[in-house]
Amino acid sequence: MSDDHDHGGHGHDDHHADEDARVTSPMQDFSMSQVTTGILVLVVGLVVVFGLPLALA
Repeated sequence: MSDDHDHGGHGHDDHHADEDARVTSPMQDFSMSQVTTGILVLVVGLVVVFGLPLALA
């Protein structure tokens, strides 16, 4: 058999090692410049999806 699936001997669990340091996206702080960038991307997307077809119709 292959040694690819050998899990014995090391006795540690890395994904639970430091849960206090783990931060997921909804919990991260963001700056006003990131909010502004997001709003600008939203506006440009809405103009491309709705404004451009309406202008060409």
